Amino acid sequence: MLELRGISYYAETRNETVRILDDINIKFEDRKLYVITGPNGGGKSSLARIIMGINRPTAGRLSLDGEDITDLDITSRARLGIGYAFQNPPRFKGINVKQLLDISVQSEQVGQTDKKACDTCALLNNVGLCASEYLHRDADTSLSGGEMKRIEIASILSRNLKFAVFDEPEAGIDLWSFAKLAETFENMHRTRNTTIVIISHQERILELADEVIVISGGKIEEVTTKQKILAEITHTSDCSCGTDCGKGVGMNA
Repeated sequence: MLELRGISYYAETRNETVRILDDINIKFEDRKLYVITGPNGGGKSSLARIIMGINRPTAGRLSLDGEDITDLDITSRARLGIGYAFQNPPRFKGINVKQLLDISVQSEQVGQTDKKACDTCALLNNVGLCASEYLHRDADTSLSGGEMKRIEIASILSRNLKFAVFDEPEAGIDLWSFAKLAETFENMHRTRNTTIVIISHQERILELADEVIVISGGKIEEVTTKQKILAEITHTSDCSCGTDCGKGVGMNA
């Protein structure tokens, strides 16, 4: 179980201190799938980056299975089984897709000599990419944002993680690949002992959730069921005013 206690995060600008997160308290239980949603700029990605250790909280503590991890860096948290797929994934010069996935697989297999090598072709297929077209392509700016995002998600899937965070995995991905990706998350949730956190506004992703966390203005607005959130989406999209109010949760006009 990952627990966040009194997590606050403030960013310094040239003229002021901006509150990004304010007193976040939440427990992520083992093997559950959580969807974090809410308006843009509400603090969702900042919370994910604090979980991974990319940003350090201004106040509060984090613990994994009772062990305080607040002061651990990204590498140490990765070794404990925490993984993170960026909203805007990094690019790598001089490394092709196969090499990138091999690095991820090898890092997972350290000390596990009897473990079978992960099938990189299947990993790419799970995120809607044809292995023969992508394995030997460079993982750099020659790939689109959507392509690189799927490759990064494949690298996360290659590891047997305890806790995995996916930041808006649908961004820049076509509808067919998104449907395939949703199936992959569903299968991951069903077959692995991984706690999954997905930041998303999409109904198809919300349908997978065991619990939905709504974050707005740097605070947890509510922890609720997917049924309640989906009912609110339906009500919004059925608005009789004649205006397209949108089908996203907490989307700003």
